Amino acid sequence: MIINSATLDLAFRGFKTVYTDAFNQAETHYDKIAMTVPSASRDESYGWIGQFPQLREWVGPRHVKNLAAYGFTISNRSFESTVSVRRIDVEDDRLGIFKPMFSEMGTFARRHPEELVFGLLRNGFTARCFDGTTFFAEDHAIEVEGKNSAVSNMQTGTEDAWFLLDTSRAMRPIIWQERADYEFQAITASDDPHVFMNDEYLYGVRARVNAGFGLWQLAYGSQAELTADNYASARAAMMDFRADGGRILGVRPTVMVVPPTLEAAALQILNAQLTADGGSNVWANTAQLIVTPYVKG
Repeated sequence: MIINSATLDLAFRGFKTVYTDAFNQAETHYDKIAMTVPSASRDESYGWIGQFPQLREWVGPRHVKNLAAYGFTISNRSFESTVSVRRIDVEDDRLGIFKPMFSEMGTFARRHPEELVFGLLRNGFTARCFDGTTFFAEDHAIEVEGKNSAVSNMQTGTEDAWFLLDTSRAMRPIIWQERADYEFQAITASDDPHVFMNDEYLYGVRARVNAGFGLWQLAYGSQAELTADNYASARAAMMDFRADGGRILGVRPTVMVVPPTLEAAALQILNAQLTADGGSNVWANTAQLIVTPYVKG
């Protein structure tokens, strides 16, 4: 193959097509639990998190909520993946051998949000959220009748963690922030210093994104055994979550997230029509199941 701008452009478009096809075909779940927020700067502040604009009877002047009560910022992070293709392989028209590599690059780029979003969920027992406590904690503070009350959104234990989430609202338990989406790029100019010195072309992916915690009231993390009783207890606790002032939030868990080790137990609770002893399974179809290795510690 003669190396010129036309053949290099043809090679780039071929690699990009393979990358894009794999990117579009990769299965993902992060968008089922995370709220996507476009970003226009280095970071974004979410001072309104923790405020619930519920209606009240209008007596006297309006009560104005301070949406800057909790300073919470998510800074964008830069990510890349780069591979090299030798010039002699392009000259010898051996481009086909690189298709699997670019296909994998597309798959990994598409699944990268899975790592960040579900990894954040996994780390929720130790990482802090907007109220200063860990995302899953036994002592989230809410104010009821002028007094602070501790609220738990977790079950303690030593088992593999599983999670219940309410994803039915505009706000989600996790925020997925996008400054620059995943872009396929190339360096192939013959006068580029890297190409000149190394006799190879570079192809890669670049993105500026990040994930952060949303509302802890929309999530429940358990490190206890995944049983019907513990599932029932977690659901009941979530549906009783309240805002400052003691008003019910109306939380309703819609999604269960588990690692592969708990898939069988989760299927028994959510999909089976009968319990192990032959009785009717009252929890069947009460939540959508997501099984992902990214929540495994």
